Order: sequence, then C-alpha cells, then structure tokens
Amino acid sequence: MFSHSNGTGDDCISFGPGSTQVTVKNVFCGPGHGISLGKFPKEEDVQGIHVENCTISDTTNGLRIMTWAVSSASCSASNFTYEDIVMNNVANPIIIDQQYCPYSSYPQKGPSRVKISDISFKNIRGTTASEVAVNLLCREAFPCDNVKLDGIKLEYKGKGETSIASCTNVKGISAGVQMPPTCL
Repeated sequence: MFSHSNGTGDDCISFGPGSTQVTVKNVFCGPGHGISLGKFPKEEDVQGIHVENCTISDTTNGLRIMTWAVSSASCSASNFTYEDIVMNNVANPIIIDQQYCPYSSYPQKGPSRVKISDISFKNIRGTTASEVAVNLLCREAFPCDNVKLDGIKLEYKGKGETSIASCTNVKGISAGVQMPPTCL
C-alpha cells in the first residue's frame, strides 16, 4: 500500500493471518486505531511487514501488535520493521500487547501462544497523548525476542510530565536517541 490517506474510527491498516512480505509506505492514518497486527486464536504466522514514512494522527494506537490473551494457536509474528514514522497526539504510539482482550466477560484461560520476534522500531518521533509512549507487554511463557528501539523521540504533552516506556518479558536492544528513556 503506497501514498494513501485513511481515517476510519477503527484500524487504519490491519495485517491479518498469513500476511507475508507486505510494504506500507507514505500513508496518513487518523483518526482511528492506528496501524495494527491482530493475532487471534487459530491463526497463521505473519512475517515480513515493513511500514515506512507514515504519519499517524489523533489515534488511540500508533503501531500496535496485539495477540489474544487466550490464544491456543502456536504461531508467530516476526520480521517487522517500522521506520520514519511521525506520531501526532497518539495515545499509545508503540505498543505490543500479548494480553489483548476486547471483552471484559471473556475468560482468560491461559497465556498467548503467539511468538513475537525480530521487531524493529526506528526513527519514530512526535507527540503522545498518554504518558506511556512505549508499552511492550509480552508473556513470560513466550517473551518477545530481538526487539529493537532505535531513535525514538515521543514527547508527552500532559501537564508537567514526561513520557515513559514500559517493558515486560522483552529481550532486545536500544540505540540512538531514546525519549522516553528506554526500558530495554
């Protein structure tokens, strides 16, 4: 997908099961839920996603990878590159959520079995509408591997606060500017 503008109220772009070798470039996204990968029970691997030179504005999420909290499928999400992305007033600019559950009544019977690895966020800049600008929430049984944060500059516009990063069960590295300070 190249040179596109999308404001939906839901995911601007969503990568589904079995997506491989997909490039998204020069896209404007907002309002909505941002650019998402949704992994739900019994789905196929998703590999080789490249998102470059995009602007995300006034969304609830920016770059989001989410897996069902109770996924019974053993599958993977790997080899993702997000680079040169501008965030304008985005509530969750960078988020990996392996405890995703949109329904409060849905039982959480076990950990997500989706393996997330080889994820790179490079030159991501702009403003966040929430204090937590980077939230990497992975499962103990399937930690996220080889996550790289390189050149992250996300400024929180709230009163007297600065943006923060939060990492749980993530193995990775950081390089370059890190605002908020890295949690890797």
